[in-house]
Amino acid sequence: MSAPRRPLGLAQLSLLNTAPPQLVAVAAEAGFDFVGVRVRPVTAAERPYDLQPGSPMLKETLARMDDTGVTVHDIEFLLLDGTDQRDAWLGMMAAGQALGAASLTVAASDPDTARLADTLARMTEDGRNHGIVPTLEPISYQAVHSIPDAVALARTAGCNIVVDALHLNRFGAVPGSAQWRDLEANCDLVPLLQLCDGPAARPADRAALVTESRSERGVPGEGGFDLAALVNAFPADVPVSAEVPSDSTVARLGELGWARKLRAASDTVLQAADNLQKAGSK
Repeated sequence: MSAPRRPLGLAQLSLLNTAPPQLVAVAAEAGFDFVGVRVRPVTAAERPYDLQPGSPMLKETLARMDDTGVTVHDIEFLLLDGTDQRDAWLGMMAAGQALGAASLTVAASDPDTARLADTLARMTEDGRNHGIVPTLEPISYQAVHSIPDAVALARTAGCNIVVDALHLNRFGAVPGSAQWRDLEANCDLVPLLQLCDGPAARPADRAALVTESRSERGVPGEGGFDLAALVNAFPADVPVSAEVPSDSTVARLGELGWARKLRAASDTVLQAADNLQKAGSK
């Protein structure tokens, strides 16, 4: 009997301008198991999606979920900047609970480690009332930009970390590195892997890192990242989400065409990881 297939999802950032009800429908048609949903915009230019309890969009999203069987695994995104953002995360948690999400993705621009740890601990405590665990994402151009720093904060605060293939490569957490060994030693903190690809070489400056991260990533398996090794480093029940924004390709292929391409590419990566695991067990 073959092993169960690793759950595969479609992140909101892959189709940022697709409203959650349609994102669920597109993900279902492309063959994904779950989606990630952006319940709070990151920039002023983004279209906001009102998914608060009682909203028409929440009702429509839940109906699409019921019709398709696609679930919501994670919600996003809050940048912790050192100010009091409790009202913001409580609103996000209320939306996430209504959607059945398990995690809320955050990143940190706050350079004060002690204050950040306290913020994460408060979030974690609030999350218990909503069935949601904060997941800290180390991002190459933010204050928390390494696996050791993210792990230390997560262990202190009682939260988790989310692993994004792009940022791992951009801050040097590649197979064989010290950060990679830290990641392997702390995989119990990781409830979700985010897949994308890109050139092995890091962009020249912060502005280029931001542009790459938010709008032009590569299709999994078509770049210089060792994605099979990344997936193989985690237990088979850890879900994988395709987080691959590419404004130019979405414009060319359309929402469903892009989603189908990401599904096929992610399946190829998962198969390569499975082959790697089998080769290692011989």
